[in-house]
Amino acid sequence: MTVDYIRYDILTQDAMRSVVRTVLTDAASKGLPGEHHFFLSFDTRAEGVVLSPRLKAQYPKEMTIVLQHQFWDLTVANDRFEVGLSFSGIPERLVVPFRAITGFADPSVQFVLQFAAVVDEDEAAAEHADEASTDAARPPARHDRLPAPTEPLPMAANPEAAAKPGETPAEKPADKPDEPAGAEVVRLDRFRKK
Repeated sequence: MTVDYIRYDILTQDAMRSVVRTVLTDAASKGLPGEHHFFLSFDTRAEGVVLSPRLKAQYPKEMTIVLQHQFWDLTVANDRFEVGLSFSGIPERLVVPFRAITGFADPSVQFVLQFAAVVDEDEAAAEHADEASTDAARPPARHDRLPAPTEPLPMAANPEAAAKPGETPAEKPADKPDEPAGAEVVRLDRFRKK
């Protein structure tokens, strides 16, 4: 097996995250154009994510937010974005590093990005130690974090059929591990202001 010394997987993930950063920067300075709106999913356990204890308890692993009508103070930095949102009538301020984002969708134009999970530095170091024992000539990785080796994650063909915020698809039964997990269809109208 050929070893990828360049790490195209990391470079591709970083390039896709820069697309999200650019889109959010434009939205922060100019607002959302036309019918554009964004679904952003992120790992709530990732380093640098700031949520209230109430939201962390409600969304212990992953959370999906919608930036459409009711958000405020969107600010974008090189490594993260911050936004104000209301959850059950309670205003909250979220800080989300771009490395924590697991999915981005703009349903108005059927644009979807899916990101690989980011592992912590200790896991990445252990993974590299195993690889280094088989290939001592390999140069050290230039990136501080590495995506976990995973299969591409399935994303609904229609972004409007995404799971509810904070919910994950149903678990696969143990006796049928090759069958896809079920998903709940959610109408976009549920998130729109009435």
